[in-house]
Amino acid sequence: MTSPSTPTKLNKVASVDTSLPAGERDENPPGLGLRALLAEDFATYGRDPLAAGFWAVALHRLGNARMSVRSKILRAPLSAAYRAAFHGVVALWGIDLPYNVKLGRRVRIEHHGCLMLGARQIGDDVVIRHSVTMGLRERGARAFPTIGDRVEIGPGACIVGGVKVGDGSYIGANSVICHNVRPGSTVMGIPPLPVDLDALEAAAKAPANTSERVAS
Repeated sequence: MTSPSTPTKLNKVASVDTSLPAGERDENPPGLGLRALLAEDFATYGRDPLAAGFWAVALHRLGNARMSVRSKILRAPLSAAYRAAFHGVVALWGIDLPYNVKLGRRVRIEHHGCLMLGARQIGDDVVIRHSVTMGLRERGARAFPTIGDRVEIGPGACIVGGVKVGDGSYIGANSVICHNVRPGSTVMGIPPLPVDLDALEAAAKAPANTSERVAS
C-alpha cells in the first residue's frame, strides 16, 4: 500500500498540464457576478474590513474581472491600477497571490505574512495559514501544484511541483509536499508521512502508567 504522498502515475500525467494559466481571460468562479462573489468573500472573512486575506482575495477577483475588457487600450488603466495594488498587498501584508492562479470560492487566508501562492489552481473552501509556499520545484521548471477543495494547509508548509493535493486533505505545519496527496489524507513532516489524528488524540488522553514508583 502506498502512503498518501507516494508518487504515482498521476504525477506524470498531471505534469503535462500544470503550468500557470496564461491570464488572458476572466478566471473567476462561474455562476456568480463580481459583486456577489466579493460579498461571499467578505462573509467568509467574518465581514471584517481589516482582514488582510479578504483584501488579497478581493484584489485577485478584480484582477480577473478586468480581463473581461477585451480592448487592451481600455484595459490598460485597470491593469496599471491592479499592478500597483498587487505590489501594495505584497509589501503591506506579505501575500503574493497572482491573478492568474485559478482561485475557488470561500478561500480563507487565515494569517498574513510570507505567503507565496503560486499554484495552478486552488479549490473551494481552502484554508491557508501563514508562511505557506506554493510554486515551482526548481528554477526553469513549469509545473505548479493543484490544490483540491476543502484542503487545510498549516503554517510553513511548502507545496512544490506539478503535484495534486486531493480534496479534504490536511497538510501539517512545516510539511514539504513534492508528491501527490490522496483525498482525505492527513500528512505531516519532512518527508510527509500519513498520520491518524484520532489515534494521536486517543493516546494523548490515555491515563499515564503509574505502575512504576519513584524510590524515596
